[in-house]
Amino acid sequence: MRPESLFPAFAPITSLKGCGPRLAPLVEKLAGGRVQDLWWHLPSGLIDRRYRPRIAEAEPGRIATITLTIDRHLPPRTPRLPYKILGHDGSGKLTLVFFNGREDFLKRSLPAGEQRVVSGMLELFDGQPQMTHPDRIATLEEIDQLASVEPVYPLTAGLAPRTLAKIIDHALARAPELPEWLDPAYQRQQRWPGWREALLAAHRPEHAADLEKHSLPRQRLAYDELLSNQLALLLIRRRLKRLSGRPLKGDGRLRGALEKLLPWPLTGAQRQANAEIAGDMASANRMLRLLQGDVGSGKTMVALNAMLLAVEAGAQAAMMAPTEILARQHAETLKPYCDKLGVRLALLTGRDKGKARVALLERLAAGEIDILVGTHALFQDDVVFHDLALAVIDEQHRFGVGQRLGLAAKGQRDKGGVDVLVMTATPIPRTLSLTAYGDMDVSKLTEKPPGRTPVDTRTVSADRFMDVVGAVKRKIQSGERVYWVCPLVEESEQSDLAAAAERHSSLKQALEPELGEGSVALVHGQMSSAEKDAAMEAFAGGRAKLLVATTVIEVGVDVPEATLIVIEHAERFGLAQLHQLRGRVGRGGRPGACLLVFSGPLGETAKARLKILRETDDGFRIAEEDLRLRGAGEVLGTRQSGLPDFKLADLAAHGELLAAARDDARLILERDPELATERGRALRVLLYLFERDSAIQYLRSG
Repeated sequence: MRPESLFPAFAPITSLKGCGPRLAPLVEKLAGGRVQDLWWHLPSGLIDRRYRPRIAEAEPGRIATITLTIDRHLPPRTPRLPYKILGHDGSGKLTLVFFNGREDFLKRSLPAGEQRVVSGMLELFDGQPQMTHPDRIATLEEIDQLASVEPVYPLTAGLAPRTLAKIIDHALARAPELPEWLDPAYQRQQRWPGWREALLAAHRPEHAADLEKHSLPRQRLAYDELLSNQLALLLIRRRLKRLSGRPLKGDGRLRGALEKLLPWPLTGAQRQANAEIAGDMASANRMLRLLQGDVGSGKTMVALNAMLLAVEAGAQAAMMAPTEILARQHAETLKPYCDKLGVRLALLTGRDKGKARVALLERLAAGEIDILVGTHALFQDDVVFHDLALAVIDEQHRFGVGQRLGLAAKGQRDKGGVDVLVMTATPIPRTLSLTAYGDMDVSKLTEKPPGRTPVDTRTVSADRFMDVVGAVKRKIQSGERVYWVCPLVEESEQSDLAAAAERHSSLKQALEPELGEGSVALVHGQMSSAEKDAAMEAFAGGRAKLLVATTVIEVGVDVPEATLIVIEHAERFGLAQLHQLRGRVGRGGRPGACLLVFSGPLGETAKARLKILRETDDGFRIAEEDLRLRGAGEVLGTRQSGLPDFKLADLAAHGELLAAARDDARLILERDPELATERGRALRVLLYLFERDSAIQYLRSG
């Protein structure tokens, strides 16, 4: 049960004064539908009204708060002209300007002959000071109530700044005093205020520095959020580890034979990963390991090695990929090795129907298939394994944690849980890997196999488009193949599609008269699986020489003859994504090249991104830079990334706090595994505050 002290936090925003049926939908769209969502909606700026000069000394271009005597009103002769009010103090004159001003209202607010305080941006017009639409108008008695510094919040259309600020004030009034969950020594060392004090200070900045992510109140709030994330992940991990695994030991015959079949020796990093995985699989606990490796670092062979260990131990293994193209490709890569080793491999995708599917599932249940490769079709209820011991999941960030657990549940309960190995070719910065994969051990493949040369990367301005087409034609005429990647236009797939179709048609006209009918193929996300596969097969088989594509080719598609990739509007892509795409070429021994076509003028961030790509092909360095330049949400392509959505923490700015939260969480659970001490009970409140309720259930259920 959520503690009573947090009931106000989870009350609907409609319970706040001033947030009725008209405004509530706007506030909800902006921040969320509960009171605590407004606590996390922090100011992005401030208006400082502390500058209170006399008129003659006032600096133009600043917000000034001025006390003046109103002289007279000058209503406009036509409605198109502004309404003007003249005033003075002992040092000079000031004109107040109102467009579409209502005369009755202005005469009431600013009556001639009386003193008023006005606050707003001061400008010079024809050398004379004037203020257009003052933000605040007050009497001398009200001056003390005029906030000297006001927070400025991110807004949405239809919501006035003052209205939102008032609603947030009402929300903050409900913030309770909560028990302190921080370690007292660490809190003193960081000089952080208490939770409620930090929340109020973050909403009431006094200076521009208070808006910075490194200000003490904001650091404190970010740390709270990161600590709740790390504590929850460790609780979930502990639960998964408690589900007993089964010790799997092979005799090494299949793995030894595989090594002899490989075209080149394993890298040191591959050997290390194989040893870590074998160690996990031999233990009585379940394996939960992330295998991170750059494009072309040899992850697939490490995964095959793990699956062969399961087969040596008399069990089955499954490998799941996010798309049909990828699943097919994994099956085609692994099958020749499995055939030579006498290991039975099959492929199951959503396309398999009818009798063929039934026959395959019967063989699987009877134990006549050793390794099953497939898409999320593997999750379906009618897919029953004879004895599944290892699940390999490729490109995990396309699947949620729930799906990861779903495949792991396909094992036989009486034999212990299924070991899980997750692979990703998206090099993930350490900070992100802690938040997205904090429940896993990590193996990294940092070396490239022999024979891989770095891809020659160049930037080309879009106005040299015909030169790029010429370079593509020359490559194809020399027997090589080319990818042409169209940009992500907007969030909408429809417009991406239009861009790709249009580019496909213009390149067909430019190239097919010389290269022959059908030599320019198109693949995009809106095609059916069969159409996509047909286009990919035409390209892989050499009937098509140029493949125009949206980013569906980003992950794992392997055509060794492809040596050039052209990426249009490269400035719209993230660094990690450009690096992924670039990894599609130069895989077959011939050197690869990548042309990043950009439309200028480029902003500083875009320039920095393209420069890093030219300088390095180290995916991990690129990922760290991507995080620094774009922030966490973008790095893995947020919405499908399975990444927690942080409201207060910014992983690029708060990376060190994340590492500290990780260590703190580990120590807490070592000393107080059930969170039963005084601090432990406060930490339970923290978990509820940041909606990590499921982790608390794991505490109870053990």
